[in-house]
Amino acid sequence: MSFWSNFWDFIGFFFWTYVFVSYLFALFAVIIDVFRDRTLNGWAKAAWLLFMVFVPILTVLVYVIARGRGMAERQVSAGMKEKASTDEYIKSVAGSSPAQDIAQAKQLLDSGAISQGEYAVLKDRALGNTQARSDVV
Repeated sequence: MSFWSNFWDFIGFFFWTYVFVSYLFALFAVIIDVFRDRTLNGWAKAAWLLFMVFVPILTVLVYVIARGRGMAERQVSAGMKEKASTDEYIKSVAGSSPAQDIAQAKQLLDSGAISQGEYAVLKDRALGNTQARSDVV
């Protein structure tokens, strides 16, 4: 009898731990969404947060039911903005294409700013040749 009692206590502990952690995820998702929503004014945000302190489970359920669609849209919008800024950053640090690098080197050669040997080294680097001529530079 003691084994089964301990077994079900063990299962119950993990069940209630799962429920509590799930509630915390939902609570923090709602709190983040309250602050992310630009259509709510400060008083409405304060009211939602106040209700979350005094009646937390009911407030989270009501918020998800009443504002769930907007919550999902704001999440998608934030993800798209983050992706766009990441893409922009990658483009800014990636540099130019090899064709652009070679064209710039050719312009420098034509203007007389670099020699033919320096142009060859820049062209090799742009094309990804690791065995660039070091005798010229």
